[in-house]
Amino acid sequence: MSLTGTPFFLTAIALLVVAVVLPFALWSRVRGPKPVRAVARLGMLLFAQVTAITLVFVMVNNANSLYDNWDDLLGTSDHVEAAKDLGPDGLGGLKTKDEPKQLVQFGPPKDSVVGPGVQEGEFKGRISGVSGEVYVWLPPQYDDPAYKDKKFPVVELLPGFPGSAKSWMGTLKAAEQLKPLMEQGKVKPFILVAPRTTLLGKVDTGCVNIPGKVNADSWLSVDVRQMVIDNFRAEDKAASWAVAGYSAGAHCAAKLALAHPDRYRAAISLSGFNDPKMEPASLAGQDPKLRVESNPLTILKTANKAGKPPRTALYVSGASNDGYEAGLALKQLAKNPTTVKVKLIPPGAGGHGTAVWKNQIPEVFRWLSGVIGTEPPAGGTGPGRGTEHGRNPEPGHGAEHGRTPEHPRGPRHAWSGEAAAG
Repeated sequence: MSLTGTPFFLTAIALLVVAVVLPFALWSRVRGPKPVRAVARLGMLLFAQVTAITLVFVMVNNANSLYDNWDDLLGTSDHVEAAKDLGPDGLGGLKTKDEPKQLVQFGPPKDSVVGPGVQEGEFKGRISGVSGEVYVWLPPQYDDPAYKDKKFPVVELLPGFPGSAKSWMGTLKAAEQLKPLMEQGKVKPFILVAPRTTLLGKVDTGCVNIPGKVNADSWLSVDVRQMVIDNFRAEDKAASWAVAGYSAGAHCAAKLALAHPDRYRAAISLSGFNDPKMEPASLAGQDPKLRVESNPLTILKTANKAGKPPRTALYVSGASNDGYEAGLALKQLAKNPTTVKVKLIPPGAGGHGTAVWKNQIPEVFRWLSGVIGTEPPAGGTGPGRGTEHGRNPEPGHGAEHGRTPEHPRGPRHAWSGEAAAG
């Protein structure tokens, strides 16, 4: 029986009803010596406790998309078939452009919680050795005859840990919220891609490559990326790709975008952190060397020291002591062409939870629409140029073009003139 399916949910409800009725029906009817009666009654109480806890867990899990299946819950899932040493670039000496296309069969998702229009496919990454499912949602313009020759920008969506690839589409309702904004021309028509990130049971990979264990970085930044390009009309230039995440996924988003400016133009980090040790189950946080190397601050410092600040735009939001300070630290280090926008989530807004991240989706995708498909302008006024929280003066946010995403010229007109820029 599926962990997230309706049958299991209804079974949990039925068992709780039985557990509540049982003591009323049998409490005074239990026969035998006093110790036997005590044990029987204690058993009924424990049964009621277990069924209540189970039902609450099922409701929380279904609402927040924490665990996809029993293997994820029990920590027995393993989606890694091989983990070769792929070197600093995560490619292992291979070039994706030289590989034949990897066509994947996409179809209706197994779980309807992801909402309409979402497709599900499964494949094995040629570079990473990781196998897993990927959910893809295509923007409303994708099947419009007027766009038949257009390629679309892409956003990879990463959950926290534990977390399901379905969370952005299901719990956060990203596609449902963005579809009308895309139809109105307020948000660019992005392809949304949500890949599996729980690869090794009850540990968080930290989105890093660890030879002999897992190549999570290459799975997300190489294999999933190339698979989308092979199977959909997706742009292949870094200027048209972004990665977004919340909690542990936010750490991954910032880390991947800063480490691979040749693959991503921007990242959205919601309630994240820089030090991977902040997630106790993180493999990167448990390794002293990886803990330093996979910290976005280290990646940015190293790039700056080499005289190559990444051409990356970051949007970082969080409450005090829950991502905000991490964003400020990145902003302080940012040098042109790196830009960082930091937004403070006020106290009482909902804390570290899906309701907060769900509410931010329209805003962060409007910001992203002004960044994706653009290159940072030359010059600047110093570290973190144009990144004051509460304002939106990021490079490419539309001001230099005489318009903003909030004041479009209609979805077709706005997008048709910008496709070439991606």
